[in-house]
Amino acid sequence: MGDGSAVSSAPVRFLLAFDDGPYGQARDNPTASILGTLAANPVQPGIKAIFFLQTRSSDGGATPLGRELIRREHDEGHLLGLHDGSVWGHRSHRNLSDHELELTLTDGVADLTAFAGRAPTLLRPPYWAYDDRTLAAYDRHKLAVLLTDITANDGKDWGFKASPRRRIHFEREMKRVQERIAAGHLKPVGGVIPIVVTFHDTNTYTAEHMAEYLGMLVELAREAELPLAPTAFYDEREGLEAAALARAADVAQRREMVPWWWRWMLW
Repeated sequence: MGDGSAVSSAPVRFLLAFDDGPYGQARDNPTASILGTLAANPVQPGIKAIFFLQTRSSDGGATPLGRELIRREHDEGHLLGLHDGSVWGHRSHRNLSDHELELTLTDGVADLTAFAGRAPTLLRPPYWAYDDRTLAAYDRHKLAVLLTDITANDGKDWGFKASPRRRIHFEREMKRVQERIAAGHLKPVGGVIPIVVTFHDTNTYTAEHMAEYLGMLVELAREAELPLAPTAFYDEREGLEAAALARAADVAQRREMVPWWWRWMLW
């Protein structure tokens, strides 16, 4: 896959993020399954991730099980980030009025502060869609916007959830990362280059294949001749948050972290 030209002197480390959760239904709960896999898997037990949460979703964060899962995420050392704090569902912040946007941020921050004992520092907007107005609102709430380098393209909560071409897709995504490292666009943080990888913990297929995805990321990085850190995934909350904030602060690269099809369809 690689030709050696993209090898960096700094190793890479995968920073996992999950959108849209938690899943609030008891049967075959994918959020709970993913938490179990991150804790115990053959690739690297004890992986920590960022969960970008919908805190008041009627089928997620507003349910008793959803709230229990958010507490579990925090108690198990993961980082809570805000996706949306409204009861309206997964709506683009770009389409909200000023009042609606302020309300979803105020409520979401309050919800996550209650769970974690401190205000969240990171946000990923629904559909990863932002503009100058929403960025100003996030800044007022001291929320840094983190997007992604690699996406599983699994944001499906109904219909066909499977991803039969997942390896081919991830190979293309890793190639793009390789090219961005070679161009000097991705910088080390604490001696490693954080590579943000995004899944959706509301997807049962993703949950069933989570261990496979972890192994695939490691294998494809090696095929791309990207040196891996001794711990290929972040394994403690403080380092995870520091790396995410550093990536979020690199505003010059923000647009590159939005998949082109999202920009085309939703911006």
